[in-house]
Amino acid sequence: MQNSVSKRGLLVLACAFALSACGFHLRGTGSLPFDTLYVQGDGAPDIARDLKRSLGGSGVKLTKTAEEAQASLELMSESGEKRILSLGSGGKVREYEILYRVVFRVRDAGNESWGGPQTVELRRDFSYDDTKLLAKDAEEARLAGDMHTEAVREILRRVGSLSKQKPAAGRTTTE
Repeated sequence: MQNSVSKRGLLVLACAFALSACGFHLRGTGSLPFDTLYVQGDGAPDIARDLKRSLGGSGVKLTKTAEEAQASLELMSESGEKRILSLGSGGKVREYEILYRVVFRVRDAGNESWGGPQTVELRRDFSYDDTKLLAKDAEEARLAGDMHTEAVREILRRVGSLSKQKPAAGRTTTE
């Protein structure tokens, strides 16, 4: 028994060493070029809470006012929608599509916008069966939760991308 435990421990240690040697690391929020951020979530309180939680673990200090922050993330709106995708025989619903949409923009400390409002829109579809109502309700809730989590990651990616592309003060970009 002692021998199998030590072999198992050695195997776990070898796997951990192999993963660290190849450069593997858990996906984080990426690097954001500011140390302080104000999240204004009046238009989207649910995703504002999750964004604050994600940002808190990334080393960015969240401030209570926009004046204290180097940048502000304004969550303008958040909406969900459920549509019928297909009908079966007898006019019964066979598939639904659920949509989740968040509109946001980023401003610097001088209240200058870093581009216009951006929209993150996610869609998922799922089959539906009246005889499996509880299971399908649980599936819909799980899909909505997954879309919410994915929207948080996408917003953080876009904020990081926007801040890297922001033109220097006094310079404008033309197409």
